[in-house]
Amino acid sequence: MRSRETVNKTMTENKEYIESTETTEIVETVDLNDPALYFNRELSLLEFNDRVLAQAKNENLPLLERLNYLCISCSNLDEFYEVRVASVIQLATLDPLATMCDGLNAQEQLDAIAPKAHKLVDEQYRVLNELLIPQLAEQKIRFIRRNEWTAKQRGWLKTFFHEELLPILTPVGLDSAHPFPRILNKSLNFIISLTGKDAFGRNSGRAILQAPRALPRIIQLPSEETGSGEYDFVFLSSIIHAFVDQLFNGMTVKCCHQFRVTRNSDLFVDDDAIDDLLNAVEGELAMRNYGDEVRLEIDANCTEGTVQFLAARFGIAADQVFLVDGPVNLSRVQEISSLVDRPDLKFMPYKASIPAALSRNKNFFDAIKKQDILLHHPYESFAPVIDFIRQASADPDVLAIKQTLYRTSADSPIVNALLKAARAGKEVTVVIELRARFDEKANITLAAKLQDAAVHVVYGVVGYKTHAKMCLVIRKEGKQFRDYVHLGTGNYHPNTARFYTDYGLFTSNKELCEDVRKVFWQLTSLGKVTKLHKLLQSPFTLHKGLIAKIEREIEFAKKGAPAKIIFKVNSVVEGQIIQALYRASQAGVEVKLIVRGICSLRPGIEGVSDNIEVRSVIGRFLEHTRVYMFENGGNQEVYAASADVMNRNMFRRVEACFPIEHKALKARVLADLGLYLKDNAGSWIMQSDGSYVQSIVPEGEDIFQVQNALMEQYSS
Repeated sequence: MRSRETVNKTMTENKEYIESTETTEIVETVDLNDPALYFNRELSLLEFNDRVLAQAKNENLPLLERLNYLCISCSNLDEFYEVRVASVIQLATLDPLATMCDGLNAQEQLDAIAPKAHKLVDEQYRVLNELLIPQLAEQKIRFIRRNEWTAKQRGWLKTFFHEELLPILTPVGLDSAHPFPRILNKSLNFIISLTGKDAFGRNSGRAILQAPRALPRIIQLPSEETGSGEYDFVFLSSIIHAFVDQLFNGMTVKCCHQFRVTRNSDLFVDDDAIDDLLNAVEGELAMRNYGDEVRLEIDANCTEGTVQFLAARFGIAADQVFLVDGPVNLSRVQEISSLVDRPDLKFMPYKASIPAALSRNKNFFDAIKKQDILLHHPYESFAPVIDFIRQASADPDVLAIKQTLYRTSADSPIVNALLKAARAGKEVTVVIELRARFDEKANITLAAKLQDAAVHVVYGVVGYKTHAKMCLVIRKEGKQFRDYVHLGTGNYHPNTARFYTDYGLFTSNKELCEDVRKVFWQLTSLGKVTKLHKLLQSPFTLHKGLIAKIEREIEFAKKGAPAKIIFKVNSVVEGQIIQALYRASQAGVEVKLIVRGICSLRPGIEGVSDNIEVRSVIGRFLEHTRVYMFENGGNQEVYAASADVMNRNMFRRVEACFPIEHKALKARVLADLGLYLKDNAGSWIMQSDGSYVQSIVPEGEDIFQVQNALMEQYSS
């Protein structure tokens, strides 16, 4: 594997100095395909998880919120193994010599991932055991260990075990008639070592117990019956450990250890071999809980022999085994937040505002007709988006509604409004993405519900996920038809809109509305790609459009005109755009990247990315807006989009990137970007080796946290 310390040395070796015959200018050419210029995307994602975990250690944050950040880092790591590590393992088998842009093949990636992942997990449990549990105990929120139970607590818990757990627990003794059971993905399980013989004279020595998923993982002790404090809790795993011998009458339990298996959960649907996308996805869903094993978590006190037995049983390599000092399903500790009524240990409630243009005018169509309206969630409420669709469903002049749905809530008010519109006789078309990861089952159910109400449901285009966030309302006003559109950077999901930052644009601009209508035609019918007026669309024009705008900044820089690029996105991975940004930096363009998660671009490399800064902002809300800003010689262009700078967004998805053209709205977005670049409290600055350093408030300066500033701005 290539040493990352050779980056600058490699750059020097690749430079060719060409002395111009007419000037003394020195031109440097660098091989922008050099792997040393790129950081591995999987390692970058682990770096993001480090930044999330750092929030759990931040003493300036409310204690229960810190616990939530710990749990988020754990659930993030679950998905990392389920999807990303699983795909790298598959690649190691299918194409072991294939390399990523950073030069690492699949096995080299796995070798680099393992130590970082183990270090992250060790730190997660250290934060839990050494920081959060003691500090929670100081606030009289306690996790009571088995060796600390009082007689009253043990008595109540024994009754709880017999009445609530024992009837539904099914231990499986391992012998020739009882093979090792199929273990569900991420389920809580126990391996039990036994001595003695059962009623049939059998003694295999081992048994497996799976805890049903319906059981809560944390049990609150009733104070009136146990003498416990108001917020005393016991882990389900502790209860099962304490009374597991009740399941094996006449035998002796030598030891009992919890374990959890993570499996490949990425659905595989062969786009070239399916006749019915719905049936294909349904078929794959049935196998999700039993994909290939990619990680094994085991109680750290487990004997070496048992660890080896489980690892061999699951075919897990040694570096995929994690010995943990606490509950193996740590993300479930997040349940505590809803069980503890301590507002002083949580973020202060925030009430989202409503834009004046909509609060003054209850008729959304009149308001949008006057001017474009921009929403910034969660600082501004998502309710206007719901109300827009509700008004459309009830308005007798509205003839048709077209909507994309990638993710939405289980009982979505938007879906209810679409159902109402269809039942009122309006033409309602919904493009549902069946392959929205981990929402496939919910979207299949949603599709059936809509179809039952005579909604036209389509599943987009085979081979391309529909990720664009669009709603088109067609209204007859007098003798003319008029279109109204909502475009967004985030999903039509009222719940996530409360803690994901996103932009949403209402417009009746004729050209933009026509573009949206054409995209819907592409999704629902057959035909050639038609030219769009304002939208940049994946997989057709977005990628080349962004590169063209970067090249335009390069030309401005060469002429000495203002040249600047700001991207605010979730990920920067796609190689050609990264190379275009490198060329921009070399030409003197100022490049500011605000990247929440993965970034394969390396900033600060001499002669390549000196003019590029990459920062990540971690805060109360999940940064999710995608914004592309180009200085354009002083005539700034601002686009918002559903797409990140990733191969999948550019080439394998249907995405919409829309301009913010209204002067005041564009100024708002530019001001917002300025606030993100000013943040000195929640920002992390990427180094050229791929690591991040948290920004430090200069002496004499005030702390400035962008999310706090925006909450204050929109609530005033």
